[in-house]
Amino acid sequence: MRKLQYVFMALAAMCFAIPAFADGGSAVMNLAPVGVGLGMGLAAGLCGLGQGRAVGSTTEALARNPGTRAGLLMFMLIGLAFIESLTLFTFAMIFIKIK
Repeated sequence: MRKLQYVFMALAAMCFAIPAFADGGSAVMNLAPVGVGLGMGLAAGLCGLGQGRAVGSTTEALARNPGTRAGLLMFMLIGLAFIESLTLFTFAMIFIKIK
């Protein structure tokens, strides 16, 4: 976890170093596509992890008590829909912000 924190700190330093050390005559660099890529990748990756954990937990619960299949399936599908909607909302917000 510590290494991941160092990677993100280095990426942040590289993104902010470009405007900080720019000379006055050069054009402004548009970093919006970089932000879009990072934001969507982060949202999709974390939602994928959440969906995997939800399905894994449901599978484990079904293995312990197969009689609760109908209730667990309904709650799992609702939960997966909410998790997926987070990615779609992120995509919509990024798309609106770029336009």
